[in-house]
Amino acid sequence: MSFGFGVIGCGMIAKFHARAIADIRGAKLVACYDAIPASADRLAAETGCRAYHKLANLLADPAVEVVTIGTPSGAHMEPAVAAAKAGKHVIVEKPLEITLSRCDKIVDACRKAKVKLSAIFPSRFHDSSQEIKQAIEDGRFGRLTMGDAYVKWFRPQSYYDSGAWRGTWKLDGGGALMNQAIHSVDLLAWFMGPAIEIRAQTGLLAHERIAVEDTAVATLRYANGALGVIEASTAAFPGYLKRIEIHGSEGSAAMEEEDIVKWDFARKHRRDVAIERGMHKHKSTGGGASDPAAIGHHGHTRQFRDVLAAIREGHEPAIDGHEGRRSVEIILAIYKAAETGRAVKLPLANDPTLKARKLDAGKER
Repeated sequence: MSFGFGVIGCGMIAKFHARAIADIRGAKLVACYDAIPASADRLAAETGCRAYHKLANLLADPAVEVVTIGTPSGAHMEPAVAAAKAGKHVIVEKPLEITLSRCDKIVDACRKAKVKLSAIFPSRFHDSSQEIKQAIEDGRFGRLTMGDAYVKWFRPQSYYDSGAWRGTWKLDGGGALMNQAIHSVDLLAWFMGPAIEIRAQTGLLAHERIAVEDTAVATLRYANGALGVIEASTAAFPGYLKRIEIHGSEGSAAMEEEDIVKWDFARKHRRDVAIERGMHKHKSTGGGASDPAAIGHHGHTRQFRDVLAAIREGHEPAIDGHEGRRSVEIILAIYKAAETGRAVKLPLANDPTLKARKLDAGKER
């Protein structure tokens, strides 16, 4: 069984989508669309697919069965809903959307159309992430006590100046948290379970002409009683690999990007030998710490394979719409806690949008 893909949004991330699709036997990129016709034409020339200058024409193409959406974050909902109504399966780049109400509209549209929906979080498919998740499920950490994420990256001012939508509440949906650290926020939620209370502070410390944060610190209380910290920045020169730490009463583990760097448990297992041996064979790229293009596409490849298996076998993808929504909710709660100076309880109300003045502010000039 083969699948035809269509890419909606032909910016930088579309190239990673195209490479991931090319690596999957039985999958082919057949079409692309961008609101800027030249961008679609350029990707089509690079990949050999057909460029469409109208979204409706791509969605009407019977060869397109699955669409991937890589438009600016705050512009995911409209093409996702249109694709679902056209009967296409939908894969959406992170974040699923920038408010819970917009996330919910995507989820509802895909449910009504009976098509599969997946939010892209390729870090879950790394071997290191899978090892830590399995150790948690096996109870090797004992009682979980701490779950922390550190994303100390760097983006020069030119990064934000490169597109009018960058650094805006309306289309970026936030800064270092919503755009960069969301992968780590998703991993924490997957590892630790639901967060129930958040306190936070955010700041715009090293960049100009943007409306969002470039630095954020949050503390979390999880439903299981554990505590945690999220630190995120695009103002930490020169930028370092993102780090996740999981601690418990009987074990601790840490990973930097794709590499497990700490693996300590009170009770040793046979599998530990291979993991500890692998700790000396670093696989990570720069992970986007200082260059957003310095990432691999293999995580996307694994996730796309998971979605295609879900379509063939009639089950939900590993990361469905509800899973994709969860990290957005946590980040919105962090913003709310920072803005109000008070602890925020989770889950949030159905539509915890940022204040209208923020959403309408756009890029501050």
